[in-house]
Amino acid sequence: MIEIPEEFVRVTTDREGERGAQWLASLPEIVTGLVGRWGCALDGPVMYGGVGVVVPVLQDRRPAVVKVSFPHPGNVAEPDAFAAWGGRGAVLLYERADECCAMLLERARAHTLAQVRDSDEVVRIAGRLSRRLAIPALSAALPRLRDQAPEWERELRQDAADFAGALPRHVVHAAVATVRELGSEQPEMMVHGDFHQRNILAGEREPWLAVDPKGYVGDPAYDGGTLLRTRAIALIEEDDFDKALLRSLDVFAEAAQLDGERVRRWAQLHAVQSAFWGRRHGLHLARGGPELDRRSHLADYLAQLLV
Repeated sequence: MIEIPEEFVRVTTDREGERGAQWLASLPEIVTGLVGRWGCALDGPVMYGGVGVVVPVLQDRRPAVVKVSFPHPGNVAEPDAFAAWGGRGAVLLYERADECCAMLLERARAHTLAQVRDSDEVVRIAGRLSRRLAIPALSAALPRLRDQAPEWERELRQDAADFAGALPRHVVHAAVATVRELGSEQPEMMVHGDFHQRNILAGEREPWLAVDPKGYVGDPAYDGGTLLRTRAIALIEEDDFDKALLRSLDVFAEAAQLDGERVRRWAQLHAVQSAFWGRRHGLHLARGGPELDRRSHLADYLAQLLV
């Protein structure tokens, strides 16, 4: 039986409660069953991310990983996205077990795009990869970003009422306008959905491979907005943050062959959503204290800078 990392157990239990604890109790048996079912042998310690474990294995001497995620609607389309890409800019899907939110995937290296030191090169690589992932969506079953637009607008208006004065009115209005003008009508293209530098890993078959997609269908510029929002934290130490952030936007848009204005608007929406989410729930890497304050202030600043 595998051993589940203690930190993953703690975080999952805190977030999911009793349901998470029950899933964690069954997880070693699930992984063991999948390893046998797919003819694999364990090949390293268990790793983990935000919502699942990744177990290195060998399948007929081929390096791979068994990924098992906590059952959640946000995980459902991940294998469909990998299947649609077929290894084009993303790790290959070898096997899937949808009944337990599990996949056997191509193994990438542990080196992420976040470890590349040249800021322009980071966003240029990400832009080129985004362009490769933006293929026509052929499945009607994949979730559409446009279907989330009404809820985005409702949440923005509710957040603006609950946290009155947190952001200038024109900043929130700009985010609402983006939802109405870009959110409701979107192209039928594959979108990663959680596109940031730590979800881009160095590969063997290709230099860089995407992992952990949401598998949405919509505007590829949405992914550029996600990348820029998360990239901002790495640019804080720049002498001229504003200039560095806007340059990253231009470099990404050019590499991805996207309209920079659309990327900017999506990034501004993401920043406003993060600013309100942090006030209501805390942020993924900071639930409280000075780090939450620092990231919240950055989200506020981005939301205003990108108007």
